[in-house]
Amino acid sequence: MLESLITDTPYPLWTKQRRRSGIRRFLPILTVGVLFYFGYHLYHGEYGLYSRATLEEHIALLQAERKKLESQRMLLEKRVTLLRDGAIERDMLDEYARKNLNLSFSNEITIIIPKEIGEMNQNSVE
Repeated sequence: MLESLITDTPYPLWTKQRRRSGIRRFLPILTVGVLFYFGYHLYHGEYGLYSRATLEEHIALLQAERKKLESQRMLLEKRVTLLRDGAIERDMLDEYARKNLNLSFSNEITIIIPKEIGEMNQNSVE
């Protein structure tokens, strides 16, 4: 009965083995290579996980510098507002003459403070 079934079919029952094409051999290697490439750049790339810590440190440094510059700007704005109202205040004019022109009265004692110490004193007052 089995033999009659095999011989009565319109198509043969044997299987033909196919050769694997070159793409089927190369595709797994290509996939692993692409995954390795993206995995490597996920960690070590310019915006990767490893670089994130470096970027955050750089951001913190820039924010500290920004705060310092903002305080300097506020100090300069304060000095500019003293000059803006059309008339220079006597104190500002006196300070400018003493500092830049080296002028003082004959009965005055002048104490010259180096720039670094003056800046340290200003920062401690603020």
